[in-house]
Amino acid sequence: MECNTKREKVAIVHQKLFTDRERTNILRGGEQKLILFLLKKVPDWVTPNFMTGIGMLGSVVVFVAFILAHYYGNTYLLIGIGGLLINWLGDSLDGRLAYYRHIPRKWYGFTLDIVMDWLSIVLIGLGYYIYASPPYKVLAFLFVVLYGWSMIIALLRYKITGNYRIDTGHLGPTELRVIISLILLAESLIPGIIGYFAIAICALLLIINTVDTQKLLKEGDARDNTEPKR
Repeated sequence: MECNTKREKVAIVHQKLFTDRERTNILRGGEQKLILFLLKKVPDWVTPNFMTGIGMLGSVVVFVAFILAHYYGNTYLLIGIGGLLINWLGDSLDGRLAYYRHIPRKWYGFTLDIVMDWLSIVLIGLGYYIYASPPYKVLAFLFVVLYGWSMIIALLRYKITGNYRIDTGHLGPTELRVIISLILLAESLIPGIIGYFAIAICALLLIINTVDTQKLLKEGDARDNTEPKR
């Protein structure tokens, strides 16, 4: 009986922490369990805003890794994997920590999260731009633009449907971090291969964003047809 009660309490906490957004990414099950475990270990003096700063620090580490790799050798890209892990830690725990402590600031947190995510992508894109050889530098610009497009889609979906979703199918920010980490590892072993991966990621983002935009236009059209004309 006691065991069932503990499970029910865990289920209730889990539901409260993760019901503000729909998640469909592959790693969501294990990721949410890990987040819940880590939240219990966070010291009292660590605030949600502090965790947001930790996430931004991770992006800075990735940026620095690209700079070091450019000047001193591609092995320094491995530092970027640690940066992505730090970024995941801060980005995943900041808002959840606020909900866990019953001090959520929905719209403040929403705004801060979007701005920090954008700055993180700009930093990572700039780092790759500095590291990449001339033929592939344009891909840094395309990556930032295409990822920004996906963020706009998420915001528009929230506006039109009331459903805030940061995942595209089974891929979300966590999966993207894993993919980028694997690419950094591959580049540290086989210099020059990162350019081909960058082309693949940009092509994938272009396809996904195009499909999602078409779906969003249909949802917007459907809402227009159901709302009374003024």
